[in-house]
Parts: sequence; C-alpha cells; structure tokens
Amino acid sequence: MKDNNKEMFPIVDEDGNITGAATRGECHNGSKLLHPVVHLHVFNSKGELYLQKRPEWKDIQPGKWDTSVGGHIDLGENVETALRREAREELGIEDFTPQLLGQYVFESDREKELVFSHKTVYDGLLVPSKELDGGRFWRMDEIRESIGKGVFTPNFEREFRQVLDSEKPRQRTRQ
Repeated sequence: MKDNNKEMFPIVDEDGNITGAATRGECHNGSKLLHPVVHLHVFNSKGELYLQKRPEWKDIQPGKWDTSVGGHIDLGENVETALRREAREELGIEDFTPQLLGQYVFESDREKELVFSHKTVYDGLLVPSKELDGGRFWRMDEIRESIGKGVFTPNFEREFRQVLDSEKPRQRTRQ
C-alpha cells in the first residue's frame, strides 16, 4: 500500500476558508500549502487514550504512534463529515459524540495543516483498518513517559502537551 499522491485536497486560509485545491503530493512536498485535517482522540471510560500505529509505507511520519483517528478533509467535505468518515474508515466507529477541542495550524518541514481536533469517549469495539499498523489504548502516565523519545508523531506530542494532558505541572508555594 501507499498514499495516493494524486488525491485532491482543499487549500485553505487559517480560518478554514477554501482558497484553492492541490494534490496530496503537492501538499506534502515542502510547499507548505495549508490544507485541513481532522483529529479524533478516542478515550475509553477508564481514561486511557487509543493511539494508532502509522504503517511504514506512509509518506509522513512512518512507524510512529499517532492520534486515534486522523485524516485529510476531502474537497467538498465539511469537518464533521470528514471526522465521521475517517473514524469509520480507520477504526470502524460509527456511533460517537465528538467534542471539539479547537483548531490550530501545525507546520513541519514538509507540510502545513489546519487541524480540527476533537475527542470522544468510546467503549465499543475498535477495528483498525489496513490503513493502520494496529493500535492500542495507552495510560496517560505511559504516554507522558514516552514523550520526546521518538515514539510519537510531533503533531500528537504537541496536541497532548497543549490540549490533552490534564496533569499540568503545578507551581509550589512556600509557606
């Protein structure tokens, strides 16, 4: 398997307004054309976070652990339609209630994405597709211990630190 470099993506401004279109290949070749993506962080009721393992054939961050569900918004799709399509395609999830965490621009050396990040709690069966190299639930302390060690994608680490990690460092006060 490999990614379809001819697949068409919308090009957007930082508010999400469509300004054009380009192929996956054009978006991932260092051009920094801003294109929209969706993320869904799937928690179980024990507070563990499901992460997917990216296959070695992916053109971006192969072999790394990443957001539960992540994918590009196709031309003509809105955020919710893309989120539900990706959840169904990647993990077989059909019935879930997404909560918007926010949106931000993520930039790497090869691409620039407008990320619409969501979370949900889901205790049903997860069936990773052939697009993934499997996945599993991680405890939050297990994720914290692996941050910065090359285990996760940079984008997941950023989202974890800024949005998902509720155990923020506390300032000590002297008495």
